[in-house]
Amino acid sequence: MLRIQKALPNSAIAAKRAIDVLPEKRMTMKTCYMCHEPGVSKEHVPPRCIFPETKDVQENLRQNLITVPSCDLHNSQKSDDDAFLLVSLAGIIGNNSIGYRQKITKVNRALKRSAFRLLHESLSNPRIELLEYGPNQFVDVIWGTPDYDRLSTCFDRIARGLHFHHFGTKFTGRTRTLLGYTANPKANPREFQRFICEKVASELKDKPRLGANPEVFSFQFTDPDHFGLFVVHLQFYGGMDVFVGFMPADWVKPPDLVMELINLGIETIIREDGKTYIFNRKPTEQDQRTNPSEESKGENTPA
Repeated sequence: MLRIQKALPNSAIAAKRAIDVLPEKRMTMKTCYMCHEPGVSKEHVPPRCIFPETKDVQENLRQNLITVPSCDLHNSQKSDDDAFLLVSLAGIIGNNSIGYRQKITKVNRALKRSAFRLLHESLSNPRIELLEYGPNQFVDVIWGTPDYDRLSTCFDRIARGLHFHHFGTKFTGRTRTLLGYTANPKANPREFQRFICEKVASELKDKPRLGANPEVFSFQFTDPDHFGLFVVHLQFYGGMDVFVGFMPADWVKPPDLVMELINLGIETIIREDGKTYIFNRKPTEQDQRTNPSEESKGENTPA
């Protein structure tokens, strides 16, 4: 067993590069935020459909939406992904009332128009169950496994668009997405998710949330770490947290003893900001009695 008392570098969670761009130079680029083609149209970041229509929520939540220049290809090819993202986000348990109203109005209309194709695209093996939330009060709940790859593509575009909007520069490196709102049945990925969520929350606690309609969407960028990595924290409908890490094009992943030990199945304890995170936890007798089928070793944690 390895105990790590010293705070780890922020490389696992990333932080933004310090980029100082004069206001007059921002948004002067005429090329697409995703490529080097001419930016002949504007793309909403995040997609406009995420923001409810006034007729559905009786208030205007489409004020001062963020747009970035886009080429026809990157703007038009993502229309199906916009609908997919809307269905994937709205109505999730833990969202605010805006998200719930978006689900029972716009999302339900979209599902019916697609003959529920969008539902099967956003969730594999979906099933509907009744959830009791009060005496004789029930609500339909849809369970399923989200399409992580497609969601990562959607959040990659949003993150790059926000980077272009916020810093006035195009990001050309790689990104990595972590969904903070999903429940993972495996111990190591679940602990890694907790580590990232709490670490980023600690770094952003004194930073304002950005976005003109925070009930629907807001975002924050972390400060840089010593590797030049950074993170944008996206929050949808007040309860859905998504973390996108930015890895610059010239970044080379350094050797990481901690991850090597975790991947080898060695029990590893990380202490950070007064909190403890345990990977490859050795099962106690109580654990074996309550959950004998769960494997506690050999799980791969995202690196």
